[in-house]
Amino acid sequence: MIRHARVLPVLVLAPLLLTACGSEKAGDPGPSASASASAPASAAGPAADPGTGELASRAQAMGVAPELVYVTEAPGFTLAQQSVGVLGDDGFSATWVDGETNALLRLAVDRGTITAGTCPEQPVGDMSGEHTTCERDGGAWYRTGAGRHEYALPEEGHVVRVSAETDAVPRDVLRVAALAAHRPDAAETDALLPSVEPAPATPVERGDLPPYGDGAPDNHVDVGG
Repeated sequence: MIRHARVLPVLVLAPLLLTACGSEKAGDPGPSASASASAPASAAGPAADPGTGELASRAQAMGVAPELVYVTEAPGFTLAQQSVGVLGDDGFSATWVDGETNALLRLAVDRGTITAGTCPEQPVGDMSGEHTTCERDGGAWYRTGAGRHEYALPEEGHVVRVSAETDAVPRDVLRVAALAAHRPDAAETDALLPSVEPAPATPVERGDLPPYGDGAPDNHVDVGG
């Protein structure tokens, strides 16, 4: 006698296969998807790698360590391109100017540390011999002295400082600029650091070349001379 095999309904068979194979729960994104979802987004775009590429070549040409190059921004302030340069051995500094008041914001990044013990010993604005007061403000230090004030942000192996004259720039503006300090992305690097490529040579026009012939200099000597 021939027996007919029973065919399980698809709706019954599917759960059995999932159980037998040890599949993940439906909708589980897995480790890689979870990590991507939790990663914070960068509003300024990806920062340039300090050890390679355009940032490294431009910074090293100036004598600046690529990892010490930072950029910032504040409402009404624009970069003074001629101010960009080396600080100390291989640090970095640049200044932003308010177009209406001519107030200056100075960004300075150099190697070192700053703690509760060393903060009062470090002068504001490189003015040695002046009294310095220190106040903790979140992860930064708010410092005053010699008519200037400064926000100092300790990083790994270096300190980022944004300073200005106390009467010229309010503390809240200084704080905004300090918290906005970050490593530059490719576009910011291009605007911040001078290119290492030499400028094209401009031909020199000589006034003694005649507009005709082979262009040889006119060495004609007048009578008697």
